[in-house]
Amino acid sequence: MSITLTVLGTASPHPAPDRPCSGYLLRGGGAEVWVDAGTGTFAELQRHTDPARLDAIWISHLHADHYADLTAAFYAFAYGGLTPPAPIPVYAPRDCAQRLAGFFGRPDTEFLSGVFDFRPLSDGHVARHGELRLAARAVVHDVEAYGLRAECAGRVLAYSGDSGPCEALTELARGADLFLSEADIDAHREGEQRVHLTPEDAGACAEGAGRLLVTHVGPTLTPEAATARAAAVFGGPTATARVGETHTL
Repeated sequence: MSITLTVLGTASPHPAPDRPCSGYLLRGGGAEVWVDAGTGTFAELQRHTDPARLDAIWISHLHADHYADLTAAFYAFAYGGLTPPAPIPVYAPRDCAQRLAGFFGRPDTEFLSGVFDFRPLSDGHVARHGELRLAARAVVHDVEAYGLRAECAGRVLAYSGDSGPCEALTELARGADLFLSEADIDAHREGEQRVHLTPEDAGACAEGAGRLLVTHVGPTLTPEAATARAAAVFGGPTATARVGETHTL
């Protein structure tokens, strides 16, 4: 039994032609989970599965490039004929339902409950779907944010979400077969809070992981350059996350 990760989007902070924002389809242990719902990823998701079959949705934090396509998913599930058999669990920071309701100009969230079952994340939160275990770890960002550690049959995927360098992220990646990590910025600015990773940070956090997959590269870098810089620090197998590719653990 394996875990597979299909890349739906990698762009930051906005989608580009043929490159949606952050999103991934995680499969393992009989479960399918949409991890982060960045702009444009719902369309890509439909290339790989019927969204109505999803066992869960997992959102790392409430920046638009990681959750905005929940609006597209709501339209599809509620009005577009892709109706799930039961409301889909959405693991996300606590305010996710309110943010989504605000898009529709609604003060209440009850109208969302027909298709989404919102379940708040916290540090150490664990969910299980089939044989797939999803564990959240609070990481350093400028909003409430979580990294993910997914485990199935002894295989481990770690995902940074958006994070600055922190011990929690290093621990999250330690022992993982694959560490999916952002490398958003070229360099840290003096005196500013470190809320994203440089490629070198990503490589350092990956120490102890088997492989590094670089994603969420910002506009001051190219994915290829970020991957090369991360690889120089990590010293292990390193690749660029590309839309449509599937990685097997």
